[in-house]
Amino acid sequence: MKIKGIVSAVVLLFIGILFGAILVSGFGVVRPGIADVKLGADNPPVSLDADASSFGQAFIETAEKVTPAIVQITVVSDRGKNPHGDFFFFPFKDLPKEQKGSGSGILISADGYIITNNHVVENANKVTVGLYDKRRFDATVIGTDPLTDLAVIKIDAENLPLAYLGDSDELKVGQWVMAIGNPLSLASTVTAGIISAIGRGQLGLIRDSYGVENFIQTDAAINPGNSGGALVDLSGAVVGVNSAIATSGTGTYIGYGFAIPINLAKAVVKDLIAHGKVSRGYIGVNISEVDDAMAKSLGMDRPRGIIIQGVLENSAAEESDLKPGDVILEVDGREVDAPNQLQSYVAAQTAGTIITLKIFRDGEILDKKVTLKARDDDSKAEPIADKKGGVSDQKKNQTIANYEDIGLTVKNLNDREMKEYDVDHGVLINEVKSFSKAEDQRLFAGLVILEADKKEINDVNELTDIVDAKRGSALLLKVVDKQGNTRFIGLEIPE
Repeated sequence: MKIKGIVSAVVLLFIGILFGAILVSGFGVVRPGIADVKLGADNPPVSLDADASSFGQAFIETAEKVTPAIVQITVVSDRGKNPHGDFFFFPFKDLPKEQKGSGSGILISADGYIITNNHVVENANKVTVGLYDKRRFDATVIGTDPLTDLAVIKIDAENLPLAYLGDSDELKVGQWVMAIGNPLSLASTVTAGIISAIGRGQLGLIRDSYGVENFIQTDAAINPGNSGGALVDLSGAVVGVNSAIATSGTGTYIGYGFAIPINLAKAVVKDLIAHGKVSRGYIGVNISEVDDAMAKSLGMDRPRGIIIQGVLENSAAEESDLKPGDVILEVDGREVDAPNQLQSYVAAQTAGTIITLKIFRDGEILDKKVTLKARDDDSKAEPIADKKGGVSDQKKNQTIANYEDIGLTVKNLNDREMKEYDVDHGVLINEVKSFSKAEDQRLFAGLVILEADKKEINDVNELTDIVDAKRGSALLLKVVDKQGNTRFIGLEIPE
């Protein structure tokens, strides 16, 4: 009994100790003081040097200094007129006739002038601006320019913080930039990235033949609502106006966006503030890029410049003796190698401005002075299409030539076809093979070849003679479609 008592006592003591330990640890009866709590390692794993710290500080200071000059824009517009997909849409019946959307803007004057995108305020019934300090103002639309997707609005305020407008011509690919705006209605959002490319065109963002697309491409995140906001460099200078998103149908950022160069914006905005519209000058030419095949066919040492495909009647180009087939190498001393480079430069000039073009023509370099004309002077003009009066009575043999190594088949024109195309010479392309050299140069069935090597073509035999003579080099073709639009094509001819 005595032993049993001792065992019982030991068991009870053990249970008591165990229960006490559970109480202390499990129920927090005893915890260390705040001063005794230690979290994480004693030192950061990396010691930043002065350069790294300075680099990070540049982002911080830029965000602090520039953000107050970026505003949030709220727009009420008629439902169905809103041209951009930034806004919510619910396809139910009996909806209100108006809808609301948002965007961003850049303060450019102390008395309330603001740059934004045309698509942000287009068709707006009411525009409201929210400032960084939470004040709100009704705004007036001063002017819009759909061809560059720019607009100016104004609020009645004073002593506003201003953005500094930099020089977009000095931008370099790889340069760090920040996008500041109000994406997805999230006010004062800052994202960072680099300049991915400059001079981006042919994106189809401006659906007008006179539209100017010369965008800065960046991988700084740009989302709906960023439109009209600022793209800034690390000195805080605004270098672009955020305008568009590259998306695969989601409507949101997937890797890069596009901004309008600030130098173009400055020229447009000055006109909008002064006149309410843009008094833009035009040359009056249809142009395209010079690729390797075209350069060879023209006798150029390398692909450069832009070729004039057509000249508008009564245009500045016609008055300055510019001709289809001329290659524009420079404008006012600036090299141009893509159509949007010339368009962007000219779009920043007013009607009456004299520009100097350096052109390549038949192996010679010429300078041409061009006095830009207003678009109204050219708006009703049609391309000069080398249309000859009447139709030749000469009967053509229905001969077909097949150039297998080019992927091109042509035939002689009959009288009916010459009437359809309003020409009196040429040969008709009736087949272009897939993945061929001809298809690569955007030739297709239904075009008429008017010239080869700058010589008129009357039948397939003449074309074959010239093709054979140009084997191992490149051939310049002039083609026309049924609408009378002519263009030049450079086509490499295998040995």
